[in-house]
Amino acid sequence: MRSPDVLKDQPSSRNRLVLSLYTAAIFLSALLLFSVQPLFTKMVLPRLGGSPAVWSVAMVFFQALLLAGYSYAHFLMRIRNRVVPVAVHLLLLVVAALMLPLSIAGGWGEPPTSGYAFWLLGLFAVSIGLPFFALAANNPLLQAWFVRTGHPAGPDPYFLYASSNIGSFLALLSYPVLLEPMFTLHRQDLMWTLGYGLLILLIAACGLLLLRSPPAAAANIQIEQTEAAPPNWSLRARWIFLAAVPSGLLIAVTAHISTDVAAAPLLWVLPLSLYLLTWVLVFQSRPLLPHWLMLLLQPVAIAGVIILLAFGGEQNLLLTLGGHQLCFFVIAMACHGELARTRPAAKYLTGFYVALSFGGMVGGLFAGLLAPFTFSWIAEYPILIAAAALCRPSADERLAPVMRWYWLVLAALAVALVAPSYTTGEVTTWFEDHRVWVAGAVGVLGALLALALNANRWKIFATIALALALIRVYPADEGRVTTVRSFFGVHKIVVTPGGYFHVLMHGTTIHGAERFLNNDGTPVTGRPEPITYYHKDGGIGQAVSAIRERKGAPLKVAAIGVGSGTLACAAEPGESWTFFEIDQSMVDAASDPKNFRYISSCMPGLKPVIGDARLTFAKEPDGAYDLIIVDAYSSDAIPIHLATEEAMKIYKDKLAPHGAVVMHVSNRHLDLETVVVGIADANDLKSWVYNEDSGRDGDYIFSTDVVISAREDADVGRLASSKSWEQTEADDRVRVWTDDYSNILGALYRRLRDGE
Repeated sequence: MRSPDVLKDQPSSRNRLVLSLYTAAIFLSALLLFSVQPLFTKMVLPRLGGSPAVWSVAMVFFQALLLAGYSYAHFLMRIRNRVVPVAVHLLLLVVAALMLPLSIAGGWGEPPTSGYAFWLLGLFAVSIGLPFFALAANNPLLQAWFVRTGHPAGPDPYFLYASSNIGSFLALLSYPVLLEPMFTLHRQDLMWTLGYGLLILLIAACGLLLLRSPPAAAANIQIEQTEAAPPNWSLRARWIFLAAVPSGLLIAVTAHISTDVAAAPLLWVLPLSLYLLTWVLVFQSRPLLPHWLMLLLQPVAIAGVIILLAFGGEQNLLLTLGGHQLCFFVIAMACHGELARTRPAAKYLTGFYVALSFGGMVGGLFAGLLAPFTFSWIAEYPILIAAAALCRPSADERLAPVMRWYWLVLAALAVALVAPSYTTGEVTTWFEDHRVWVAGAVGVLGALLALALNANRWKIFATIALALALIRVYPADEGRVTTVRSFFGVHKIVVTPGGYFHVLMHGTTIHGAERFLNNDGTPVTGRPEPITYYHKDGGIGQAVSAIRERKGAPLKVAAIGVGSGTLACAAEPGESWTFFEIDQSMVDAASDPKNFRYISSCMPGLKPVIGDARLTFAKEPDGAYDLIIVDAYSSDAIPIHLATEEAMKIYKDKLAPHGAVVMHVSNRHLDLETVVVGIADANDLKSWVYNEDSGRDGDYIFSTDVVISAREDADVGRLASSKSWEQTEADDRVRVWTDDYSNILGALYRRLRDGE
């Protein structure tokens, strides 16, 4: 109950002012907190090749700083004197402002050849650690101040948490849609700095309102809560677990859909937006989606993920993407709804937020750092899906006398279903062909246990774990699959049925392939023939041949990107080819003749230059190369910093007087031809575009999109007069990409507009 004296003593105009200022400060703080993440991450991406893993590590860092900020707020508010917390926090905000505008700290220019994740954490800490720490503390601190102002809504201030998450949600969506396309990084940085200055003024005003609040008003609020029992340690542990599972799932589902479904640009925005939206919804005073409904749907969502995983990622793309995101949303709503249901009185608010942030950090550490170093595939996704079953509240089982036998029945079922995977024959083949039905049926059993029998959550967990294990022991991929995982992602080496081809894949994107058996089943002997995007009649093959013919002597070539090593067999005797690759694990996989024979057959002593090519290639001597091949864009998550005006200047500087730059820009989602022609034109280079369908996809010979750029027509030889190559002028309507500006959304729109 709210004290009538409180309502009487607080004029309505002052209440409105308090509520408005505190809501605005919390909203702006969240807006800055979540806009600094993509802003600074974009500054860092060029150092590590645009790897999606940079975002995962950034999430871990930000979650760790949230914990630090929440802990600071918790201990600061234990000081009874109201002046000290206000003065200390304002001092922290001002000191942090001295580090602005945002920039990469000196001495952190080039990453090491290994240990990227820890290097990146250090870079974030030194560069933006203090401003982010100060921002992270604002949400719990301002809510605690709000309670002590004596405002009538003080006893239950959790609605302000929803305001915070609305700010986070808007920041996340506005960055790729508005800020990135419209403003340079420098302008974004200045805008962010101005917003930070405004926030300091707002927080100072909030602190002043707190200090001017009548002590009696705050005391009345405290009296209302003296009877509230402190949360016990088991409940605190439960809060941590409930926060950890959806936090880990956020990173895991993003990794899964970008690895095993489609690594489309900006795909990370969707699950993170849904994650933030769940926080907004569950802490509403009147939730739009009631918690009982989310608990009812959660087992169905878990079973839905099992069925989607059993189907694999190459079915209906939109249905698969939408299904994973919808199921994630329901599971996160159930977990966060439990947190909202069990939240403590406002007296223990800061401790509650410390538990939430600690759980978020634990989940992020598991999915973002531990899992990539532990598993060769995205194992964290099914692990966390199973753990989600443990997030259900405890319940009294129906048919308890019957359910006591469930563990024995489940063990027998597990043996019956898993044992055939260790044998061969008709039974095993049947399970492989019907894996969706088998795993799906066990998943549905888990959902029925929850919905019909109100079963113990550990029994539901074990049933879900069995269903997910069945998906792993009866894989969907035809042929044999080997996975290679590193900081830069997960790649699959697929041996097609019958062993005819070995294929290198990232998600559903093929990065290279090699024929191992002829059509009659006999082994391929001799020098491997380049196929996929690199066959002799394709854009890259024609470019290499034309430059070689034009020079009339052995070429000196630089190739950025190793892939399956196919280009090693494009070299001729006497030529000098230097490869640049950021991922050592890809070099190791391509060099192993069990996977691909291009390198072992054509360049057995190949030792690529390891590191981000933008940094390592810049160290090469000027005027050294007849041909530079930039083959880093066939993936759907592109390294933007290799396609800027400044990057093209580096390529131009390294070219011999009559050299040429070939850029492979095949991409299902982005129009990169326009981008490359634009950055070439900005460097006074002419460009020719090749785009032709091979019509031979069944033989792993693919159509390619290639742009070749050179100073003069004669430098590209016969390509200048070829009907397959079209000389293309820069589009004045498209802004040139630079290190300070890029527009992924525009490239995505142009591809969709052109119907590619």
